[in-house]
Amino acid sequence: MHDITTKAGYDLWAESYERTPNPVVAVDAQQVIGLLDPAPGEHVLDAGCGTGRNFAGMLAAGARPHGVDFSSGMLAVARRAFPDVPLTEADLQETLPFSDGEFDAVCCALLGEHLEHPDRVVAEFHRVLRPGGRLVFSVFHPELAATGMSAQFENDGAAYRLVAHPYSVDDYASWVTAAGFGRPQRHEFTGGPDLVSEVPWASWLVGRRILLVLTATKPG
Repeated sequence: MHDITTKAGYDLWAESYERTPNPVVAVDAQQVIGLLDPAPGEHVLDAGCGTGRNFAGMLAAGARPHGVDFSSGMLAVARRAFPDVPLTEADLQETLPFSDGEFDAVCCALLGEHLEHPDRVVAEFHRVLRPGGRLVFSVFHPELAATGMSAQFENDGAAYRLVAHPYSVDDYASWVTAAGFGRPQRHEFTGGPDLVSEVPWASWLVGRRILLVLTATKPG
């Protein structure tokens, strides 16, 4: 198993990402768009959009997604699949190239454990949201991370493991509050039988917490 930096890892993983069975992604796909609840005309920032896997749900609701990611490889895949969705290559841990209050909602899915400075990232989400705008922030559940499971993939016969930091549920919640959002709601999801039908090797995850989603609103 080779450890690899997040950017290099996602660039290398990009072309096979959608074909890699991933139980956490499967559960996230079932929950995040429902919690985001995009509305027609809403301008939604998909922060760390990757291959654009959440764009379809946003577009189906009539929202206007804008994807941002620092992996050019993942953005290339997203651009092929969704040529009409605007995409920006940028590092979430730097100042985002968007105006204050530009978005109605921010969706950030499954990258929290890769961030070295989550507090800076959440503060930028707060800045680019309009007053009353909402945040949906999903992460690999810290309880699952504590078992040693992490984001991994194979490429040309070699196995790679992406950098992951051991943050707690309270850590994530504290960063959301410190950024200026209202008290976040915590949503915790466990693996169920339907997950096994999609990812057969994930039977050991039935009944375990595998996904944490924090939702919060910027005060109006």
